[in-house]
Amino acid sequence: MSSAITTPSAARADERFLLVLSAASGATDAFAFLCLGNVFAGVMTGNLVLVGASVGAGDRDVVPRALSALTGYALGAAGAAVVSAQVPARLLLAGQSALLALLAAGWALGLGRSLGSQMALLFVAALAMGVQARVWSTPTTYFTGTFTGLAGRVGQGEAERADRWAAGRLVAVVLGAAATSLIVWCCAPAAGATGAVLCAAAYVLLGRR
Repeated sequence: MSSAITTPSAARADERFLLVLSAASGATDAFAFLCLGNVFAGVMTGNLVLVGASVGAGDRDVVPRALSALTGYALGAAGAAVVSAQVPARLLLAGQSALLALLAAGWALGLGRSLGSQMALLFVAALAMGVQARVWSTPTTYFTGTFTGLAGRVGQGEAERADRWAAGRLVAVVLGAAATSLIVWCCAPAAGATGAVLCAAAYVLLGRR
């Protein structure tokens, strides 16, 4: 994280913030996958695999979608890296929240039904996830490393108190994705809002640390 943790209460506040931000990541990825053509906004390994798999599957549309997400993510991460020394992390989180709100509004207004508009929305979603991944040193967009480390420590009998929070982030990403899935089922035009709302909630929590 960008600021030092000095007290137990500060540590809990940081971890709660990370839980909500992880849930926002899960919600945004689920929205991208379910509504924008079966690609991811924040899992770039998955998108690279999809590009390769499309060769045999013959799905030509997945390549431009995946490339749009890869480009947006790269620009988000690169842009955050350039400005992070001068721009407060909370302001970057506000920008990410605005991007996800723009994504939700575009979807609610009927964008995302054609390949071109799907690519545009994927670019915005991935741009936001790239910013998030770059700004926060604790993983909140890519969880393979978190899962691997946790499983290894549990297997060796070396699990620590902090690992409960790591497990919590894994649960949070599942819950965020599940929330989006339920909204897609019951109120599809609002499906993009879950990630935006959770990211805004993380912004509020960050201000209270």
